[in-house]
Amino acid sequence: MANGIMGRFYKRQEPETREHLEVADLSSVGAVQTMAAQPAPGSATASGEEASLGADMVSERVNLHRYLLDRINLGILDTLDNEEIATEIRPLVKDYIRSNNFPLNAKEINDLIRDITDEMLGLGPIEPLLADDTIADILINGYNSVYVERGGKLESTAVRFKDEDHLLRVINKIVSAVGRRVDESTPMVDARLKDGSRVNVAIRPISVDGPLVSIRKFTRKPLTMERLVQYGAMADAMRILLSAAVKGKVSMVISGGTGSGKTTLLNALSSQISPKERLITIEDAAELQLQQPHVGRLETRPPTLDGRNEIRQRELLKNALRMRPDRIIVGEVRGDEAFDMLQAMNTGHEGSMTTIHANTPRDAVGRLEQMVGMAGMPMSQLSIRSQISSAITVIVQVQRLSDGSRKVVSISEITGMEGEVVQMQEIMKFKKIGTDEGGRIHGEFRATGIRPRFVEEFAELGIEIPVAIFDPGKPLQTGPVQ
Repeated sequence: MANGIMGRFYKRQEPETREHLEVADLSSVGAVQTMAAQPAPGSATASGEEASLGADMVSERVNLHRYLLDRINLGILDTLDNEEIATEIRPLVKDYIRSNNFPLNAKEINDLIRDITDEMLGLGPIEPLLADDTIADILINGYNSVYVERGGKLESTAVRFKDEDHLLRVINKIVSAVGRRVDESTPMVDARLKDGSRVNVAIRPISVDGPLVSIRKFTRKPLTMERLVQYGAMADAMRILLSAAVKGKVSMVISGGTGSGKTTLLNALSSQISPKERLITIEDAAELQLQQPHVGRLETRPPTLDGRNEIRQRELLKNALRMRPDRIIVGEVRGDEAFDMLQAMNTGHEGSMTTIHANTPRDAVGRLEQMVGMAGMPMSQLSIRSQISSAITVIVQVQRLSDGSRKVVSISEITGMEGEVVQMQEIMKFKKIGTDEGGRIHGEFRATGIRPRFVEEFAELGIEIPVAIFDPGKPLQTGPVQ
């Protein structure tokens, strides 16, 4: 590296006080703040076995982080990539290891340099988990307990934080990056990582045993409809029907429980929208990965410290109507914004989509009815149901099964009202057959034999759907991953 950069990388002045480092330097680069306790350079942190590498060297990594902060110019970090930083800190790490008599080989030294780079520029101990594409969820239950979900199953990891303060500093780095905060007055927060992964945080006093962090990771490349068929999440006939429904501007609700794959399916469906259309997305924490060139993204804003300036999804929906959208995509409706969503679908924004937490299509209709009632509008139950039946055409039910697999278990069409009841008919479904010795659920996708009414209109739009996909006489075909 050029001498100019090397000269600027290290501090020329005397190390600043620790108090000043924690307040000024760390915030200036967004690095993780470190522990206050730090031995003097060159002194032994422990003797004998205590000085050797433990299970994951959490305490020593944090102490090494402090040692480096006292010696490098933090202002230059943003101008260097990770490899350059690793090259520069390598001699400092070796000095620290030598002065503390750590018996490390070359591989362990390289691992320690990588870990300390993660601590300075990333999210510390969980960086390797974020880089692991086989992990779908990271669940932190206090500083000394981290679980991950792999293949639909939870498993414990050896990842640990030094203590609760260490975990809180990582949390603050996550939420501050998206302009949010978490403290005793606002102990819950939704945030996101740079790659769009969704983060939920709960800290004391509502979290009794320490901070709880849930990270829902998203694949670097969003799944396509074809890939979902290959994975067995849906039948190919379901793909054909849903793709045609999106192209034909059929308004749709994706219903399911937590972790069932609602957002994944919504992202996949978006690939079927014409690139000539303007989309506006509305979310609490921006996480959608729509595969279109013309997308405007809106995100809610929490209230300030004095409780003012909050911007909710309902206000964003009203504003979106003034932004000339062809379709409005709401990440999830969970309150009175459901009323404005139905209004948008009923007033020229056909093909809009959203997700909702519900166990069945019928439950989804009931939840929408309750949420519209939360808007406080003078509407009777009959008029609310009429709004739902005229605004929404298709409800797609997704479910995470007991073996961890995620599947589209039902596609239903809302056909209108009969008296005071919203009428629905199921078009396709997943039928469970049994469970093998390994706990894996076996089943098949089936058509019910009912053709949806909206298919008749598709011929005028030039959208053709093979009649054979509605044949109830045989299972619908899926394809294994090659």
